[in-house]
Amino acid sequence: MTVDHSMTRLIPAGAKRALSARGLIGSLLLLVAFLFTAHVQAKDGATGPRVRLATNMGDIVLELDAKAAPKTVENFIRYVNEKHYDGTIFHRVIDGFMIQGGGYTPDMQQKATLSPIENEAPDILARGGPRNEVGTIAMARTQDPHSATAQFFINVAKNGFLDFTAKSMRGYGYAAFGRVVEGMEIVNAIKKLPTGPSPTVPRSFPRDVPQETVIIKNATLEK
Repeated sequence: MTVDHSMTRLIPAGAKRALSARGLIGSLLLLVAFLFTAHVQAKDGATGPRVRLATNMGDIVLELDAKAAPKTVENFIRYVNEKHYDGTIFHRVIDGFMIQGGGYTPDMQQKATLSPIENEAPDILARGGPRNEVGTIAMARTQDPHSATAQFFINVAKNGFLDFTAKSMRGYGYAAFGRVVEGMEIVNAIKKLPTGPSPTVPRSFPRDVPQETVIIKNATLEK
């Protein structure tokens, strides 16, 4: 008599069904464990809050680094939730540098803002947060390092000269606090727009204004 050493031939039919059921249960348990781990990672901040900027050229989705830049992210989200950015424009565009928005209406009227915030740039870098490189978002400000309010810019080049180097007027740099995760093609389309003086107030804005108006129709917090 020839003995067949194949495991499938030696296992009775009932036992096969039992093993199949156990395999299915094991797979389900692995799936549950995976989903639980993903949920915990999300709660622990493995990914940050996302903001969608719906523009007339397409949507840009930003992922914000709340761990590295908690005060800056909180400030930005507050403006989002209060609908400050709805109806504002990208008013300053320089290809090879950045696109800037969040402060003006299409007729170049500046919107009222909250109080300025602390420049978190040194802490952001110390925590391993984003730098001023292609696709990151940072706060715009005046020469005062701690003057940022609502305006922001998206880097379209590696702008390391904007990063923090020292706690001085020139060295504070600009606080990057997130990055584009969807819609970089929209950012690249905006940076290529022809620019010049403002069509409405050319004396106040003599250059770098897109000649095609780019409106942020609305900004919404996604999670």
